Amino acid sequence: MQDTTILVVDDEKEIADLLEIYLISDGFQVQKAYSAQEGLDIIHTGHVDLVLLDIMMPNMDGLEMCRKIRETNNIPIIIVSAKTEEIDKIVGLSSGADDYVSKPFNPLELMARVKSQLRRYRELNPAQQEKRSQQQTIILRQLEINRDSHQVKVHGENIKLTPIEFDILYLLASHPGQVFSTDEIFERVWHEKVYEANNTVMVHIRRLRAKMKDDARTDKIISTVWGVGYKIEA
Repeated sequence: MQDTTILVVDDEKEIADLLEIYLISDGFQVQKAYSAQEGLDIIHTGHVDLVLLDIMMPNMDGLEMCRKIRETNNIPIIIVSAKTEEIDKIVGLSSGADDYVSKPFNPLELMARVKSQLRRYRELNPAQQEKRSQQQTIILRQLEINRDSHQVKVHGENIKLTPIEFDILYLLASHPGQVFSTDEIFERVWHEKVYEANNTVMVHIRRLRAKMKDDARTDKIISTVWGVGYKIEA
């Protein structure tokens, strides 16, 4: 992990320094920024593998920075914030974050989430994954998913997804007709026990549908089975 760079963006120097200590002790390289704009400059001019991002910062807040990152980059983003209300987490995930950790945080839990996001990103990022002998492609009606290249096409149009969004879509598409509850999706995609699964999964499903323009189509790709969960028909 010595070649892995984590960007910590927090206007509180003490918090940024504390995160740096935890990350370095786990073998990561660390860059720090004390404003959102400084963080964006680092991302645009250097190599960053993951971002730990505070929300409450002057001038540009973490949510706006998250949205700006997502305009050009799919690197994992974990929001680390003192805003602990459920609506704050929903808004954070809706802005493009992959995960949300509340302050004060458990260092072991935070490091586990960092490693989980990096593992998923590297597995699915075509620039970093090794070539495999056989490609795994799923074709369901208007949807085409290539597991190896992390490429998704809807009606022939390429759709750019974050690693978590891809994992959710691939899970549903690889089991056509099967209904998955939010708890099941969370456990299979995040590989963790249920942790506020319902809203977290719903936000990512909403982002998936928006990117695929699913709500505007009569032949929707992801179906909601009310009171049960989600599925993709064969």
